[in-house]
Amino acid sequence: MFRRTPRIFATTLAVAALALGACAEKGSDDASAPATGGTSAAAFPATVGELTLDKRPEKIVSLSPTATEMLFAIGAGKQVTAADDNSNYPPDAPKSELSGFQPNAEAIAGKSPDLVVLANNTNKIVEQLTTLKIPVLLTPAATTLEDSYRQIADLGTLTGHATEAADVVTRMKDDIAKLTKDLPQRPEKLTYYHELGPELYSATSKTFIGSIYALAGLENIADASDADGRKGGYPQLSQEIIVKANPDFVFLADTKCCKQSPETVKARSGWAGVTAVKNNQIVALDDDIASRWGPRVVDLLRAVVDAVAKVPA
Repeated sequence: MFRRTPRIFATTLAVAALALGACAEKGSDDASAPATGGTSAAAFPATVGELTLDKRPEKIVSLSPTATEMLFAIGAGKQVTAADDNSNYPPDAPKSELSGFQPNAEAIAGKSPDLVVLANNTNKIVEQLTTLKIPVLLTPAATTLEDSYRQIADLGTLTGHATEAADVVTRMKDDIAKLTKDLPQRPEKLTYYHELGPELYSATSKTFIGSIYALAGLENIADASDADGRKGGYPQLSQEIIVKANPDFVFLADTKCCKQSPETVKARSGWAGVTAVKNNQIVALDDDIASRWGPRVVDLLRAVVDAVAKVPA
């Protein structure tokens, strides 16, 4: 995975494919495996927004790691012929040299796609591809779980896998309900700091990532640093702010990119007195799961809930 500067990571959350998933009983691999069957040709023409496809696409180019995960989860993986250079899940995704951050219309057209899925419109790539008469679906970064569910459903409609997409959404909702229904009642909420990088950028409760922590009943120490929203939900904190806030948990979403770990956090000057450090409540997350909004968001929530469950009510 590429080294993420604060700006790049914020872009990742906004355009890359912030950790979505497996059902509780079957695990991540089963949730991402191609579903059997599919919608018949009678489902076409299929329309999502202003985009209409006359027939099922068989050469899909995905330039969003999250969209790639969604497409495979709903059983459309065999229709994906090329994915961007950050689409590393599932392992058999057709990762290519194409970039989702700096998309090149000529390179994309060279793949002869009958559908391109993008997370952002960098360099007006949507207009460029439309001029080339290449169908494009824009699936921007989710801000709520409903956004994620809607994108999965839209991809199901356009790929001929509407039923499988609905099943994925149902499993996600069921798993989230199971994970959150027995959370202990506490007199005061536990607090947390979610780390995007060692530069101490974080995500507030108004972001998609923040909404996942809210499901686990946690309070975000970063909220006060972007109360007016001018930082887009991704403020840079200082060591002093974090130490003073004294979070009960530290969740690290920079373990792959930046080699952060519970050990590196414990070694930080001035952090020894932080509750999360004293009580060994530093949780190493998978960077990819923590920065995407596809089905594996369930895995992210599970990691958070498991950590919270270890703290006596």
